[in-house]
Amino acid sequence: MKIYVFGSSLTSCYWNGAATYYRGIYENLYRLGYEITFAEPDIYKRQQNRDCESIEYAEVRVYQTPRDLNGVLAEASEADLIIKHSGVGADDELLEREVLKCRAPQTRVAFWEVDAPATLVRVEENAADAFRPLIPQYDFIFTYGGGDAMVEHYLRLGAKNCFPIYNALDPDTHFPIAREERFGCDLVFVGNRMPDREARVEQFFLAAAEHALELQFVLGGEGWGGKRLPQNVRWIGHVGTAHHNVINCSARMVLNINRESMAKVGFSPPTRVFEAA
Repeated sequence: MKIYVFGSSLTSCYWNGAATYYRGIYENLYRLGYEITFAEPDIYKRQQNRDCESIEYAEVRVYQTPRDLNGVLAEASEADLIIKHSGVGADDELLEREVLKCRAPQTRVAFWEVDAPATLVRVEENAADAFRPLIPQYDFIFTYGGGDAMVEHYLRLGAKNCFPIYNALDPDTHFPIAREERFGCDLVFVGNRMPDREARVEQFFLAAAEHALELQFVLGGEGWGGKRLPQNVRWIGHVGTAHHNVINCSARMVLNINRESMAKVGFSPPTRVFEAA
């Protein structure tokens, strides 16, 4: 069975928290005998920040957008299953519409949600949102999390079905290793600076550092360069997957902070929890 995927990126985790999730899912589908093609746009400097030397379980199509869209869509129409992930990062509305035109008796189309709160807020706040009338046309709706409430929400919007596929971990890539002093600290948090996460980072991480000046804190992720940090917080910038294990194993404690929208929905365990465990 051939699966053609439109997603943010399989090759890079740069501004792409779904990378670990995608890699684990598609590598294991490959092991089950599926043929995977993953199409990702060349945006956000991800190709300049690749953290996968080779991907043997999928054929990766890095396309220039919008120039190459017709070509990758034509290629997708030859698959048995087309998957459009949310949050591709470029031409999302166009892809949500155009992949449905690839449907045929031998080709089904799925929408795979990786940030359901963001999509559903967008749909609910705007009755004219272009994605809303498309939901009933998809053969399958998959969600990264959200529990029964998320399933019921999609069904109310007319979805034929909705299946949560919760986050998980590929033990071939994340496992215990020796501690390294350069990443040693009492508490580490890794997460990009996002509008609906920042207040929670201030509350759960930065305020904690200010109250425990005798301890050492490490902050990873993009976007924090202009943020005022307590003197005992060290910012290390983007953390590629090659450094996940050593950072998790070098800290006394690892903190995860969900974005506000994900926390409200619940049933949305992030990759970070599994990586740290």
